[in-house]
Amino acid sequence: MKNNIKYSWKTFKELSIDDLYAILHLRQKVFVMEQDCPYIDADFSDQDAFHLVGYDEKNTLIAYLRAFPPNIKYEGASMGRIVVEEGMRNKSIGKEITNIGVSFLRENYPDHEIIISAQHRLQKFYEKLGFIARGEVYLEDDIDHIQMFISAN
Repeated sequence: MKNNIKYSWKTFKELSIDDLYAILHLRQKVFVMEQDCPYIDADFSDQDAFHLVGYDEKNTLIAYLRAFPPNIKYEGASMGRIVVEEGMRNKSIGKEITNIGVSFLRENYPDHEIIISAQHRLQKFYEKLGFIARGEVYLEDDIDHIQMFISAN
């Protein structure tokens, strides 16, 4: 099935007010409300990130992630806040957006590994995309996480 999603990369300064509002809305809807996890999502890291937004044909944000150059979150490059609108899941959009993120970071930072802090329940999903678990499971915002990585090119 072909997903009719328009993806684009933007720096923080390139985000429109509507983009930013849609991003914060989707992240809060999924990470705070759906996962019943109260935490401060607006963590002042968005300013240092590249933002991958995925809009459908109705101009609704349905997929998103943020990516960081090396030495911001980790020594390597990294991605986070990988999210797909609930009604759009199980259509390979999570796989698609993650692969776009990996390709972007590999192209721009080929000599650095790519690191994510994955929700532990999604470990197998990320392993299928080439990530390798590292270390022990840890609690982040009351949810089990595990660090995962893809080696440098």
